[in-house]
Amino acid sequence: MHIALTSLEVGLQALAICGTVLLWARPQLLDWTGVAANIGRALILSLSCTLSFYFTELYDLRKVRSFEQFSARLPKSLGVSLILTVVFYMLLPELRLTKGPFTSSLLVLVGVMVPLRGALYAIMQARASREQVLIVGTSPLGWKIVAETEAAPHLGYSVMGFVDDGESSPLEPSPHELYPLLGPPEDLWKTIEELRPDRVVVVVGERPGRLSLPQLLKTKWSGIVVEEGTEIYERLAKKLPIESLTPSRIIASRDFGKLGWLTAAQRALSLTVAALGLLLTWPLMAIIALLIKLDSKGPVFFIQKRMGRRERVFRLIKFRTMHPTSNETTEWVRDNSNRITRIGKWLRKSRLDELPQFVNILLGDMKLVGPRPHPVSNLELFVEKIPYYSLRHMVRPGITGWAQVRYGYANNLDEETEKTRYDLYYIKHLSLWFDLRILFETVRIVLFRPGSKEAFALRAPNLAGASRR
Repeated sequence: MHIALTSLEVGLQALAICGTVLLWARPQLLDWTGVAANIGRALILSLSCTLSFYFTELYDLRKVRSFEQFSARLPKSLGVSLILTVVFYMLLPELRLTKGPFTSSLLVLVGVMVPLRGALYAIMQARASREQVLIVGTSPLGWKIVAETEAAPHLGYSVMGFVDDGESSPLEPSPHELYPLLGPPEDLWKTIEELRPDRVVVVVGERPGRLSLPQLLKTKWSGIVVEEGTEIYERLAKKLPIESLTPSRIIASRDFGKLGWLTAAQRALSLTVAALGLLLTWPLMAIIALLIKLDSKGPVFFIQKRMGRRERVFRLIKFRTMHPTSNETTEWVRDNSNRITRIGKWLRKSRLDELPQFVNILLGDMKLVGPRPHPVSNLELFVEKIPYYSLRHMVRPGITGWAQVRYGYANNLDEETEKTRYDLYYIKHLSLWFDLRILFETVRIVLFRPGSKEAFALRAPNLAGASRR
């Protein structure tokens, strides 16, 4: 649904702008050359608007969840589109629009987008238009699904309530009356007949308790969608509920292990980008190295042993952003902010401290997109505390990744566990298209979210500074 809505908006933007430009250019439309030239001018403006809406997150309905939020962000988005349009006109001056059609196109665009979004948010807020979901089971996963449906109203789900499975822990008091406990497991079919949900989500474990499997089969045969809870949670949250997964499901899944030609294609893409990146940025990297030396004592580079594919140890290279320390500790450090150098603050905000990792890509240690590599000293702790953590080592680590763009940096074990949920989702849904999406998200974050949450990362013994994942 999200992709369909975005595609609809992009298409309407292009049609509105092209139609406005062609109306202004009617006297010039004497042949196909004139028509093509004016359509090209319109598409430049349309592309600028599409990119600006993407970079300012207007297409992300999880973050822009109301018409008020959309209206507040729209002026900024139009400002970004103006900047992008100027850049395109500098590169392609022959496609420059005059003031009349340019201003009219923007006014028409606003006139199309505002009522369209108003109607969209009205539909999203109408509970009657959503797919009604009944959750069978009272495990914590059920409440997580409720939270995700509330965070993503554009996906069209509305939870009716819960049916006890007779096995999970009792439901804690509901924060409000929207999600009541609707009956015991023995009366599941009776409850379904009364409520007529569109979808039944089962969140029980491998032992069904007093839940009647024939009743679930009868529900499915009646035409109601019956879905396992981990599946809908994964679809809603774009991460895996690792605490609710069983080893049998992991082993039986065909998604874990989709490597082969895909690995080769990702490697080729990473090598190409890394080679071009080093070629284009070496003057900048030389200036950064000089600034680091002038700003503080210590080495230019921060080098740390990290865990790579198949648990192979390699040395990760970054620009140093902290004053060196001789402390030997593997605990999370909460006061690292006073050790960040003046140049380091700028490097971290711009992510330029990651540039030397192009060398790690050329050496075969990393790729562009993948789980961020962790310090070797953390392996034992993470394997013990985080379910299925070792699956991260099925693929090469990356400079950026799904966990990085969706969550950011981790400060403690709970946050590392949350990032692992995203990392395992990435590994399960591995594809070149997914990699390109993450790269676009990374560009957006670098350009429009310069301030990042500082990482109070684990430090291995005898290192020049703390790591930032």
